[in-house]
Amino acid sequence: MNTLQKGFTLIELMIVIAIIGILAAIAIPAYQDYIARSQASEAFSLADGLKTQIADNLQAATCTGPAGTNTLTGKYVNTIVVGGTAPNCTAQATFKATGTSGKVASKIVQVSYSSLNGSIGGAINSTTTLEAKFIPKAVV
Repeated sequence: MNTLQKGFTLIELMIVIAIIGILAAIAIPAYQDYIARSQASEAFSLADGLKTQIADNLQAATCTGPAGTNTLTGKYVNTIVVGGTAPNCTAQATFKATGTSGKVASKIVQVSYSSLNGSIGGAINSTTTLEAKFIPKAVV
């Protein structure tokens, strides 16, 4: 008798499962890096709101403003503190230890601002403990 085969063989199912496993092994670390980059970008978004204050402070030859205006917090950022001594001010962001990706938890990002020919320029400081691959390409 000639019977019609229905369904997949065991080897075909094993091949499909192996392919799914290989794709998952590649996708999960890439997704975790994506999450860490998105959480790290919050620090730069918050610090962007301080640029006007930093510019005003640099023109006044100081790095700190009125009490309470030098610190910000966010969902993933524990604190952003503006400090330093003019003409080189810094904005230092510290990420929260819990509720964040393990790749950014408790890490520090420090951006140094200085007045160059009347314009404000910024650069990532050497005290930054966050890996460079999580820092947005156009941060300052």
